[in-house]
Amino acid sequence: MSERPDEFDEIRQERDPVRRGQRATRLLTLYQQRATELARLRKAAIEEAHQERGMTYTEIASAIGLTKGRVTQIRQTGPRPEREFFGVGPVSVGIPYRYATTDRERPLIAAEDAETGEQIEKLLAALGFAVTRYQIEPGQADPPPGDTVVVCGPKSADVGAALLASDPVMGMGEYDGRWWIEDRQDGHRFGSPSDDDPPQSADLAYLARRKDGDRVVVHIAGLHVMGSLGAAHYLTGNVAAILSSTGDASFSMVIRAAYDGRAIITSDIISGPFSWVTKCK
Repeated sequence: MSERPDEFDEIRQERDPVRRGQRATRLLTLYQQRATELARLRKAAIEEAHQERGMTYTEIASAIGLTKGRVTQIRQTGPRPEREFFGVGPVSVGIPYRYATTDRERPLIAAEDAETGEQIEKLLAALGFAVTRYQIEPGQADPPPGDTVVVCGPKSADVGAALLASDPVMGMGEYDGRWWIEDRQDGHRFGSPSDDDPPQSADLAYLARRKDGDRVVVHIAGLHVMGSLGAAHYLTGNVAAILSSTGDASFSMVIRAAYDGRAIITSDIISGPFSWVTKCK
């Protein structure tokens, strides 16, 4: 979501009260998200000055025009560093329609997909993001503007296929009637344990974070719906560790999750994360 330099004045001059209210609400959300991001950047700058330049917190407070007490408060209560993983915000979360064929085709949202969306939204809210939800149509080829989380594989909608096709490291394809996550470098394939013979109560998911210009797109694609739910489970507990190992780079990885019914028991990395720049050199 971008702001034109004159948008603030345009809103003040808007004659239609409904449109003025709508535009003001949108811009307020944008300003609030940027304020939160600026608070995160300030907190990170304080720690960087202390750790890398050896400055005391008293010296830092004086240099940036704050009291030492305020610097202490910022360090203790400021936005969590892992907020950077999802961008600046607001963040939209998309889950796919799945079409059920009965007497007629009708769009449905799988309960597991809905729960995946809810878990991601809770994580985002805890990191101080304003969050919206949208449904991904089968023919939708592009994610919406701005920072977004896309929960969708290539079988569900065109956007899932398009995002995977642009990953230079990993892909997903169907071979002999079964879907696999594939390492493009060495051809190794990762299949869902739930498709084994005998089947196991476990599934896999592709997880990627791409820096796309000034926005972030996080893409989750389970081999089955439980894989996506497992990826959300892993992100909730490990987003800080992932960010620590990858920084702001685009990357992809494979998550394995074990489940009991619709409850995720464990979730772990089985491949990656692989930086798209490093892996392709």
